[in-house]
Amino acid sequence: MTTTAPPSSMSIESVDGTRWARLAHIQPNWFTTVMGTGIVATAAATLPAHVTGLHTVATVVWILASVALLLVSSAFAAHWVLHRDNARGYLNHTVVSHFYGAPAMAALTVGAGTLLFGKDLIGLDAAVWIDAALWTIGTVIGVVAVGFVAVRLLTRADRGGEALPARMMSVVAPMVSASTGALLVPHIAGADMRTAFLMLCYAMFLLSFVFGTVTAFFVYRRMIRVGLPARAAVPTVWIPLGMIGQSITAAITLGTASRGEFTGSHASVATDLHTAGVAYGIFVGMLGVVAFIVSATVTARAAHSGLPFSLTWWSFTFPVGTCVTGATALGTATGVGEIHTTAVVLYVLLFTAWAVVAARTVGAVRSGVLPAAA
Repeated sequence: MTTTAPPSSMSIESVDGTRWARLAHIQPNWFTTVMGTGIVATAAATLPAHVTGLHTVATVVWILASVALLLVSSAFAAHWVLHRDNARGYLNHTVVSHFYGAPAMAALTVGAGTLLFGKDLIGLDAAVWIDAALWTIGTVIGVVAVGFVAVRLLTRADRGGEALPARMMSVVAPMVSASTGALLVPHIAGADMRTAFLMLCYAMFLLSFVFGTVTAFFVYRRMIRVGLPARAAVPTVWIPLGMIGQSITAAITLGTASRGEFTGSHASVATDLHTAGVAYGIFVGMLGVVAFIVSATVTARAAHSGLPFSLTWWSFTFPVGTCVTGATALGTATGVGEIHTTAVVLYVLLFTAWAVVAARTVGAVRSGVLPAAA
């Protein structure tokens, strides 16, 4: 999403001429390619409309996301081994460090896709175990990323920094844990374990909601007072929309999952959680409409003047995908068909954006333009 260059004080190793030179700038933002691809598959699984062949296409896209996760993870590990100074510099960078939420969301998205599509290929038991493993890995990385960024902002002299949209990347991951965790609840053995896991998912929701709300406030305040990010980073204005869509998805799916866990004398708890989730979805959904219009308008104006291609273009995929899942969940919960129609339209936009951005990324990698520092 952003390819911000490391600070001038950072040691950039000169390994030109070697086969490993291109790994020098495999920043964590490369995992956005996995996120953007994976959400195309998982969003398709939630669509209210039945389209012939869509499940097959989504399965293929999930496989592509799984392969991408393996490739990017391997390249990122090699980056840390062979270009450690660069890696440390990016870790300490005031903007790039926030993209350490991307590896978490990549794992969580592929894990959810494994449960939704992999079960047809490898069996339900194997799919559940793989999803559980990826959910655990993604959740741990996401929580650590939030904690690392929070501590650094409180202890470093530059903690104020610039409240750029990219800062949202470090706070969305726990929300993805909450929404994808809802898929795992029915597959956990033991009522007590299911309830405990459901509460853990709600804890992830609250963690992301608190940090995300504060961060979004400063991001939008900065854009109002100072102006938009640099032209190459304009696509990142879509990132806050990812928090909106993902939180709606999490609030409603967790509320639905609670109905199966709180029964009998505790049935009222499930009813309250589900009602709160729907109310949250309606209110935040209205904010999402405004955020979508603002993001689309800003992007259109930037595109009119010329919008250079970079990894920031992947910001057009995952946030829109979360709006698809959020709209689908909200439409199902409220029974409003127009919201389902909106979800279908958004999915068409998502698939189109993904096809364009994926093709441009592959072309840039093949030509040697990527990976590279901005």
